[in-house]
Amino acid sequence: MTEESQTNQDAAKAIVKTYMGWSAGAALIPMPYVDLAAITGIQVKMIADLSDQYDMPFRKSAAKTAVAALLATVIPAGFAGGAASLVKAIPGVGPILGIAAMPTFAAASTYAIGSVFTQHFESGGTLLDFDADAMREHFKAEFEAASSKSGGTRAKASS
Repeated sequence: MTEESQTNQDAAKAIVKTYMGWSAGAALIPMPYVDLAAITGIQVKMIADLSDQYDMPFRKSAAKTAVAALLATVIPAGFAGGAASLVKAIPGVGPILGIAAMPTFAAASTYAIGSVFTQHFESGGTLLDFDADAMREHFKAEFEAASSKSGGTRAKASS
């Protein structure tokens, strides 16, 4: 591994860690689906920062598409993360239940997206040639590893 590659990987890890915190914080937004929009925006911004770190061109629309495709891997039919967000609307216990589930989902998915893009950029790929289908298994593995480290989440990757 070259010194430049190690420097890029160290910087990428720091970027991902920062955005994991931001996404977990955004998950605490008490309004259903506003939290999901904020988390997605944070993940897109993380990809922009990773693109800058690796001197790769960035296109917001391509990043949004990639995030949606990867999240579809761990949200069967849009249910798990959306359900955790929607449960916040239940009077009384809803906000407590939503707050319990969403930060883990947000941090784990952000970590997995960051890991996938770091690997992709390290191998010379760009955002424009990113193939979400080819990265699904890697994304699932990273998501599940991050979920188990942070206490688990109901949004398990579908097989």
